[in-house]
Amino acid sequence: DGRQLDAGQVVVCPADASEARELVGSGQILPGEEVIIVDEQDCRPLANDEIGEIWVRSPSVGQGYWEREEATLETFGARTLDGAGPYLRTGDLGFLHDQQLYVAGRLKDIIIVRGVNRYPQEIEQTVEQAHPLIQSGLTAAFADQSAKRERLIICAEVQKRSEATEWDDVIKAIRRSVTEQHDLPPDAIVLVRFGTLPRTSSGKIQRHACRDLFVRDALKVVGQWRSWELDLPTSEPMIAASSGKAGTDGASPASMAAQTSTAGATGQPDREILQIVMDAIRAVAQERAKELELDTNIVVDLGLDSLERMQIAHSLEQTFDGRFPENTLQEIETVREVALAIERYMGKNRIRRELAPNESGVKPVDKREILPEDYCFDQLPEYRRLKRTMSKFEMTGVPNPYFSVHEGIVRDTTRIAGRELISFSSYNYLGMSGDPAVTAAVKQAVDQYGTSVSASRLVSGEKPLHRQLETALAQWIGVDDAVAMVGGHATNETTIGLLVGQGDLILHDALSHNSIIQGAILSGARRRPFPHNDWQALASILADVRNNFRRVLVVVEGVYSMDGDFPNLPHFIEVKRQHNAWLMVDEAHSAGTMGATGRGIAEHFSVNPRDVDIWMGTLSKSYGSCGGYIAGCKPLIELLKYTAPGFVFSVGLSPTNTAAALASLQVLQAEPQRVRTLHQRAELFLKLAKQQRLNTGDSQSTPVIPVITGNSLHALMVSRKMFEAGINVQPILYPAVEESAARLRFFINSTHSQQQIEYAVQQVSAAMHEVNPSYFAD
Repeated sequence: DGRQLDAGQVVVCPADASEARELVGSGQILPGEEVIIVDEQDCRPLANDEIGEIWVRSPSVGQGYWEREEATLETFGARTLDGAGPYLRTGDLGFLHDQQLYVAGRLKDIIIVRGVNRYPQEIEQTVEQAHPLIQSGLTAAFADQSAKRERLIICAEVQKRSEATEWDDVIKAIRRSVTEQHDLPPDAIVLVRFGTLPRTSSGKIQRHACRDLFVRDALKVVGQWRSWELDLPTSEPMIAASSGKAGTDGASPASMAAQTSTAGATGQPDREILQIVMDAIRAVAQERAKELELDTNIVVDLGLDSLERMQIAHSLEQTFDGRFPENTLQEIETVREVALAIERYMGKNRIRRELAPNESGVKPVDKREILPEDYCFDQLPEYRRLKRTMSKFEMTGVPNPYFSVHEGIVRDTTRIAGRELISFSSYNYLGMSGDPAVTAAVKQAVDQYGTSVSASRLVSGEKPLHRQLETALAQWIGVDDAVAMVGGHATNETTIGLLVGQGDLILHDALSHNSIIQGAILSGARRRPFPHNDWQALASILADVRNNFRRVLVVVEGVYSMDGDFPNLPHFIEVKRQHNAWLMVDEAHSAGTMGATGRGIAEHFSVNPRDVDIWMGTLSKSYGSCGGYIAGCKPLIELLKYTAPGFVFSVGLSPTNTAAALASLQVLQAEPQRVRTLHQRAELFLKLAKQQRLNTGDSQSTPVIPVITGNSLHALMVSRKMFEAGINVQPILYPAVEESAARLRFFINSTHSQQQIEYAVQQVSAAMHEVNPSYFAD
C-alpha cells in the first residue's frame, strides 16, 4: 500500500488496489551474510515489515575509506543500540518481508513533508511523465529546509526553446501531475539548461548538489515558478450579504447566453472579482492559503474538503447575488476559473456592497424577488436533487432497500414481510437488545418510574438510575465521571459547541461522523480535517497553526463506522500532549467491541484512559439502548451538566433507556466472553472475505466490515440479491461515500453463528460474480 509505505508502514494489498505500489525484492539473504534493518535515529534493530536503514555485515564488505578514519568509523563501524557490530551503513532505506529484502529509497534523499516520507525517485518519475519536453533521468526532486517549513523543489533539464509560454505549459503540467499523484503540491519548479545539472561519474543527477545550487541561486534557469515569490494582496475575510437568486437557472440575465464551461480557462479575470474570490478562499482555508495565487487549485493545492468548498461557493453566491450552474460548480478548480465563472454567470452589477447608514442608524437591505424555491418544500433545490437521485435507482427496477419494516427483535436474524433473514444491518454488537436480563430491567423501570422523566434533569431532578448508569460508565471507562444524554448525534453537537467557539480550532479526521462535523460547524470555531488516521499530518498542522488559536480540539473515532478501521491512539495522545490540545475520542462503535473485555480502544492499546480528555460514546450499540454519553474528568462533566444546551434544555434520558443501558453494561461485565465471540466472528468473516478476493478496504480487528463494490448501482443490485438469498445487508451509496467506494456494510454481532457467516460470504461472492464478473479479474 503506497500511502502506508509513505507513512513508514509495510502493508500488503491487492495489486489492483487504488493505492497499490509494486516493489521488486532484492533477493534472500545468503548464508554467511547478515542484513538487519535499523532505526536510523536510535540505532535500534527493527522487526520484519518495519522500514529503516539497511545495515550489512559480510566478508564481502570493504575495510573502509583510505586515510579517512572518521568517515570509515561512521560508515563501516556502525553498532546497534545494544552494541552489536560492526556493520556497514548502506544509506539505503528498506525492509524485510517474507525473507526478501526490499529497498524503499535513500536515507539522505528522503523528503519529509507534513510528517510523511516522500521518495524523490517516485516524484521524479512523475515529473518525467508529465510533459513531452521532460526527458528521463534528467530531473531532481529535493527538499529545501532554508524556510520556516520544508519545501518541495523540482529541477528538470530541458532543451532550450524560444517561446516563453512553452515553459508555462511545462511548469503547469508538472505541478498538476505531482499534486494529483502524490497529494503534495510542489513549492518551486525550476527548468534549467540541458546538461547543467550536476552529475556523478556515471551520469546520475546529484540531488544534494542540485539543492546547493538552488539555495545559492546558481542554476542555469530557463524558466521557473516559485510559490513564495508571488506578491498577492491580503485583506480581511469578506462578509457575505443575504442570499439571492438570479435568473431561471441561477445565472444573471446579462449572462444567460454564455453557458460554456470555464474549466481550464486562462483569461485574466476582473481584478475586483478576483480580490473577492481570494478573500472568500482565505476566510475558509486560513493558513493553507498563505501562498494563494491565480492558478492555485483549491481542490488539490489547498486540500479543502467538499464542505469547505461548498462554504466558499455559498459565500460567493451570496455576495454576487447569483448562483453557479450545477455542472459548472463541479468543473471549476482554480482561483482563476472561479473568478471567470462569476464573471460569466453572475457579473459585477449585483455585488452586495455595504451601504451608508440611514437616519435610524440601520443599514438598509436590498430587496430581492421571492421565488417559489424559497418557501415551497417541493421546489427546494435539495429536495429536487433527492428526487432525481431516487428516480435513477427506480429505473434499475431494484426495490428501494431503505425503511424496511422489521417485525421483531433484530439480533443475528430479523423478520421482514413475514420472512426470516440473517441480519447484518444492525449494530446490536453484543446481543444486548432483546437479552432477557436487559428486557427484565426495562420492565421493572417502567413499573417504578414510568416511561419518561418529563423534564430536564437540571430543572426537575433525576432518577436514581441516571446516576447509577453514569457512575458505572465512568468506572468502566476508567475516569472520574460521566453524563448521559438522549442522543448520540446530539451529544457530539452540544459538547463540541460548548467547549469551542470563535477563536478556536477543531481538527478532525477526514472520515469523521456527521455529528462531529455538524458540531464543529455550529460551534463557530475554525474547522479543518486532517488525512484519515494520519497523526503525522495532524502534528504538522499543529506545529504550523497552534499558536494562532486559543483552544484546539482534536477529534478521532475509536472505530470508523464506514471502513471498520481505527486510529493509532498512543500517537494521537502524544501529539495532543506536545501541542497542548484536547483529544476527544468518539467510541460509538468501539465501546464494547474493542479490547479483551470490551472497554474500548484504550484497553486495546493498553493506554491510560485519563490520557484522553473527552470520551464520547453511544448507548444504542453495545449497550442495547438509545442515547449518548461523555466521560472524563470531574470539571468537564460538571461543566456539561450545568451549561451544555443539549443537556440543560432537553428532557432527561428516559427511565427505560437508562435501565437498558445499565443492565447491558452489567451483563457485559458478567459475560466478557461475548466480546471474545464477537472478535472471533469478525475475524472469521474478514478472513473468508479476503479468501474470496472481496475488497474489504481498511477494515481490521473490528465488527464493521465493508465489501466495496466499486459503484452505487452494483452495491444496490448485490444488496438485493443478498436479500433474495435470505440475508439483510444494506448498501451504502453515493453521496454517503465516493461513487468508487460504494459498498455493502456488514455489522458482525456476537450472536452470529459460524455457519451464518460462512453462508453470507459465499452469497456475497456469488452475487458479485453475477453482477460484475470483472470484479475478480486480476
